Amino acid sequence: MNLTSLPTIKELLAKFGAVPKKKLGQNFLINPKAGERVVTAASLQPQDLVVEVGPGIGTLTKMLAPHAQRILAVEKDRKMVDILQETMAGYPNVELIHADILKWAASLLRARMEFLAPSKDKKYKLVANLPYSAASPIIRMFLEAECPPKVMVVMVQKEVAQRITASPPDMSMLALSVQFYGKPEVVEYVSKGSFWPRPKVDSAILRITPHKRLKTRGREFIAAEQFFRAVKAGFSHPRRQLINNLAEGLAMPKEIVGRWLSQNGVDPARRAETLFLKEWLTLAETLPGPTSQNH
Repeated sequence: MNLTSLPTIKELLAKFGAVPKKKLGQNFLINPKAGERVVTAASLQPQDLVVEVGPGIGTLTKMLAPHAQRILAVEKDRKMVDILQETMAGYPNVELIHADILKWAASLLRARMEFLAPSKDKKYKLVANLPYSAASPIIRMFLEAECPPKVMVVMVQKEVAQRITASPPDMSMLALSVQFYGKPEVVEYVSKGSFWPRPKVDSAILRITPHKRLKTRGREFIAAEQFFRAVKAGFSHPRRQLINNLAEGLAMPKEIVGRWLSQNGVDPARRAETLFLKEWLTLAETLPGPTSQNH
């Protein structure tokens, strides 16, 4: 069964009384080369465990199945699960899970990994054509999880991929939220004509490789809470100078903030989007505490 064939897709949907749901980002892949590129980018090994989010009718799932030991395909739409039970019938290594991935507790995900992952490190790969509306929170959820994937290869909106891989002077909260946990790179862009129904924008194949906890100056690990406290304050008001955002967002006197920035080689007049990840890490490491504010 050719799941990239538009007549086949329409026939399957009609058979199960299903229609593409825009709110769920159901745009089905009709360009097999794009799917094959995703599989290649994931560098799958025979022992790999793969988690796929939003498999739809199973187009990408079918391409992944011959290359991995197990696949957990998590699908929110009940009718898509019904279709998957037919299209994946010949693939015993594919397990279908009817769930909203964002509501599927991390503890359950970890328990499933412990049970299924064949290797000692219990690692897995996330490979998916993510729904546009939920791509960013899904990516963050997996990166922040207690057991993050060893690599993520996902198709997302082109603009989202560009924001995630941005560098100064175009940094954003989203870019830092991802780059704090891993290295993102665009593998290639995928035209909107590769999907049906045809979306309004192009997509991108994005590969994110989670890294070990980040250190600054080789001394200590930076706590995520501390890092994002500084970043959130810095980005609180677009186009405002860093000193004003940080003073307001962190409830600190401007003179304290100015001295803190200057001591770390950061011009207080700069804007948040111009700072590199390393600069944010250094600021987080040296974030003034209550004692510092009293001096």
